[in-house]
Amino acid sequence: MHREERSSRRVTLIVEGRIIGEWADVLEDECLDLIRSGYDVALDLTGVVYVGRRGVEALDRLVRIGTTITNCPPLIADLLEGEGIKTGRKKAERSDRIVPWRRGDDSDA
Repeated sequence: MHREERSSRRVTLIVEGRIIGEWADVLEDECLDLIRSGYDVALDLTGVVYVGRRGVEALDRLVRIGTTITNCPPLIADLLEGEGIKTGRKKAERSDRIVPWRRGDDSDA
């Protein structure tokens, strides 16, 4: 995770790798500390390759309190949006195709 200050009140955290287990907690704690300090926080998820259950839960809580998600890879964005988490993805970037695991289909995705 790298910190990039966009302005005196805006910080972007560039997240890479996997958001799982204790790392999800570390990310959430860092965001909460910044928010308590008066910063608007954005999470750049360009380098994220996997989000586990604790990561989804942490991102959900963070978005609910005003953290924004940017540059989310399409597969990660599909996962998060499927959980009701806003990713900042434009409608034109969304896939309207049916995803097998959302249909209850037993086939491999």
